[in-house]
Amino acid sequence: MKEFIDALNGVLWSSPVIYILLGVGLLFSILTRFLQVRHIKEMIVLMFRGKSSKAGVSSFQALSIALSGRVGTGNIAGVATAIAFGGPGAVFWMWAIAFIGASSAFIESTLAQIYKVKQDGQYRGGPAYYIEKGIGWKWFAVLFAGAALIAMAILMPGVQSNSIAAGVENAFGVEPFITGIAVVLLLGFIIFGGVKRIANAAQLIVPFMALGYILLSVIIVFMNIAELPGVISLIFRSAFGLDSAFGGLIGMAIAWGVKRGVYSNEAGQGTGAHPAAAAEVSHPAKQGLVQAFSVYIDTLFVCSATAFMILFTGMYNTQAEDGTSIVNNLGEVEPGPGYTQAAIDSVIPGFGAGFVAIALFFFAFTTIMAYYYIAETNIAYLMRNRNSKWAMHTLKVIILAATFYGTIRTAEVAWALGDAGLGIMVWLNIIAILILAKPALITLRDYEKQKKQGVDPVFDPKALGIKNADFWEHEYMKDEEKIS
Repeated sequence: MKEFIDALNGVLWSSPVIYILLGVGLLFSILTRFLQVRHIKEMIVLMFRGKSSKAGVSSFQALSIALSGRVGTGNIAGVATAIAFGGPGAVFWMWAIAFIGASSAFIESTLAQIYKVKQDGQYRGGPAYYIEKGIGWKWFAVLFAGAALIAMAILMPGVQSNSIAAGVENAFGVEPFITGIAVVLLLGFIIFGGVKRIANAAQLIVPFMALGYILLSVIIVFMNIAELPGVISLIFRSAFGLDSAFGGLIGMAIAWGVKRGVYSNEAGQGTGAHPAAAAEVSHPAKQGLVQAFSVYIDTLFVCSATAFMILFTGMYNTQAEDGTSIVNNLGEVEPGPGYTQAAIDSVIPGFGAGFVAIALFFFAFTTIMAYYYIAETNIAYLMRNRNSKWAMHTLKVIILAATFYGTIRTAEVAWALGDAGLGIMVWLNIIAILILAKPALITLRDYEKQKKQGVDPVFDPKALGIKNADFWEHEYMKDEEKIS
């Protein structure tokens, strides 16, 4: 089984795929005229506008659900793993994929809004919906929905819960199965409360956990501020093979930086598109811009916080492709949360294990919450016009079981399964958004045109020649008339 998964990952994450992801992000950046730079102020303003409704959540709640999925184990364990196998230069490539990936996040999230539906009293949308309505390939939409279900409900939760259990055991000596029971009970309470409870939990937990983590990183950086020029120089030299020690790792730096960057920020993966569709907005581009900024929050802020703590304190190991050691500052410590723990302990002795365990709990737990929401959305797609109650209850049981199982299996297997699940979704979604980029680009231009006219943009797909945007053609205007 392990050999098969490794072979599958070898195909899904081969070098051509890595460069395709970079190329797609760069293409969308050019086609949108680098909206991730031009509209950065607008992204921040839109984040705090808009209110929830009976059918949808606010822009900030949708952002929080998306960030729940983006900010997870990858921000702690994933960054450490990238440095262990790709060297400090991997950090630069994580930044690069975040910068250009913001445009991919805009495209997929805007498409999710364009082709969203009002189903069973609430907004639903995501890749399966925009593939069917935008391209007309129902078979491909069903394929994505099936892949997303398997990835989100079975393969991916174990990566997160495994890290929670390992962190708690390391810090407090609690047996993994006890941690697993506690996580499952808390998760069950939230997901059985529906989308609104998930959104409310996310908007409370996510800002608190991200700001607390970044604050500690800033403290550690200031306590080692003399290292700033050297660390920044090392990251850039290593990224381009110019450092004497890490020069031979340029290929690994790019591969690990991009892979862990995509795993963390999820740009192009299609996951962030699901909560984007749930937002109550007057124009799809609004939520597209908000979701683009979530990639910055995840990678440029939270991932960088981990990288800086590790690199500023020198608490890391790096090995060459042949397994020989290039840097060994931590002895036999396995790549992962232990690097961050050692970094914190080097500055605040005895504090690292507990802090990392708590951070991992919040990061990973909210990610599993987001996984459930994404899986639920794809169940809703597959079960349209049918009674889906039994399917939803079955899904809850499966994701709770997968979460518990993840706490007691090895980290190596958990990460391998997670990589496979992510790779399948990325492949399917990238094909879809490349085909469907035109409606998203037309929508962006319409938004910019209305902003220049000094009005609050409102979306009219008919006027733009966008077909099958049924919600906006029929439901949206009815809802507006009821409100007025």
